[in-house]
Amino acid sequence: MDDVHRLIRAIDFAAFKHRNQRRKDEEASPYINHPIALTQVLKVEAGVSDIDVLCAALLHDTIEDTETTVEELVAEFGAHVASIVVEVTDDTSLPKAERKRLQVEHAPTLTREAKLVKLADKICNLRDMVDAPPAKWDLARRQEYFDWAKEVIDQLRGSHPRLEALFDQAYAGKPA
Repeated sequence: MDDVHRLIRAIDFAAFKHRNQRRKDEEASPYINHPIALTQVLKVEAGVSDIDVLCAALLHDTIEDTETTVEELVAEFGAHVASIVVEVTDDTSLPKAERKRLQVEHAPTLTREAKLVKLADKICNLRDMVDAPPAKWDLARRQEYFDWAKEVIDQLRGSHPRLEALFDQAYAGKPA
């Protein structure tokens, strides 16, 4: 199967898995917009062409936010794509504060591929926080998210200068 076919399969899979989910913005936009945005940042804005990274970006929230299993991802997309997704997946059985702490702590240990997905995820989240913030998040909570995202990304510095510059641009738009 060629790379384009694999990418389209990943889009289809992610769209199906996230089909009943909405973002937390005022418009409750379709959740699938988020993984597609990551892929756009990686490929179009940062020039990342590794098909496994692009597929993992599309699938990055499937284990954490849907009923998708690691085994399912391995069967559909192979062990390498599944392993990247696992690396960027939070353990939802832990309290939120612990999950956030672990993201900062584990960031330097991620593979290069997982670092690229993590960078794109934080870029997209910061952009969304400015353009279409969660409806129930006040200014202080949005500012706190920006600062925490920077803590995570600071642990990834040196991974991909273009993505890091895109993150810095997004961070410069921090709500005041």
